[in-house]
Amino acid sequence: MSEVIPKNEEFTYEGSVIISQTDLDGVITFVNRKFCKVSGYKTNELVGTNHSIVVHPDMPKAVFSKMWETINGGQAWNGLVKNLRPDGLFYWVALEILPTKDQDDNIISFISVGKPASEKDVQENKELYNKMLETQS
Repeated sequence: MSEVIPKNEEFTYEGSVIISQTDLDGVITFVNRKFCKVSGYKTNELVGTNHSIVVHPDMPKAVFSKMWETINGGQAWNGLVKNLRPDGLFYWVALEILPTKDQDDNIISFISVGKPASEKDVQENKELYNKMLETQS
């Protein structure tokens, strides 16, 4: 796949939630139709690919470090993420990521459920993420 060039234009969406499931390494194993519509990718372009395929380069690495620490610890993670579509448009999503466990309480996968982020939350997170990016090494 060729590199996606961000356009600094937002793709907005409404309605039902976007859902994805990954293995323990973040490789996508399932996406719903809404996820495909919002992300701009087809199912076969997503399944088998690391979830980072949709992450915008403006996202601070520290956000994902904290996310992985939280979900690998067996807890739900909630946060806002800026994602990048293959057409160069970006979109903000309010996510909840949950670990799924087997009968022995071992984490076996992660499920992500997202909805459109509110403008207020986006503005608050933009400021925080910009400060985080300034200190990112």
